[in-house]
Amino acid sequence: MDKNTEKQPAEAAAEETVQAPETAEAPGEEEAAAQQPQQPDPLEEAQQALKEKEKDFLYLRAEYDNFRRRSAREKAEAYSKAKADAAIAFLPVYDNLERALQHGTEDAAFLQGVEMTMNQLKQVLESLDIHPIEAVGQPFDPNLHNAVMHIEDPELGENVVAACFQTGFRMGDKVIRFAMVQVAN
Repeated sequence: MDKNTEKQPAEAAAEETVQAPETAEAPGEEEAAAQQPQQPDPLEEAQQALKEKEKDFLYLRAEYDNFRRRSAREKAEAYSKAKADAAIAFLPVYDNLERALQHGTEDAAFLQGVEMTMNQLKQVLESLDIHPIEAVGQPFDPNLHNAVMHIEDPELGENVVAACFQTGFRMGDKVIRFAMVQVAN
């Protein structure tokens, strides 16, 4: 038994030496096989980098186009708002000139001066694309008119504007001041 116990460790050592070269070769082959695909191809790397740069470029280009459009739209809106605000500041002058013309006067020169001023103000407003809203005789439209009174008049149809107390104005499709009207029922 002593010899068997001695043989067993010796045989075990011999087996280990025999197995060691086999296991040593297997990892070496696997490492060599694993290293070959891991070595990146410079052409593939360059193509991948180019694709990423193209993607970044297209994203930045789209972002810039959106910025440019948004800036142009905001600029147009700011101009439109400023124009409407300026016109609103002049509308009381229009109202006073309109009242002066309705009141009338015996002084022909004074009346002519008020008419000329009113005509010039109308031209300026029209050059800014600001137009009065037609009201009297038109069907009542809550998008254009502000009804402050009602009247019973059999000669006028239902919901027809009978009188206009304050002229309304619009700039393009946008109402900058509603017409203050009396509506017949």
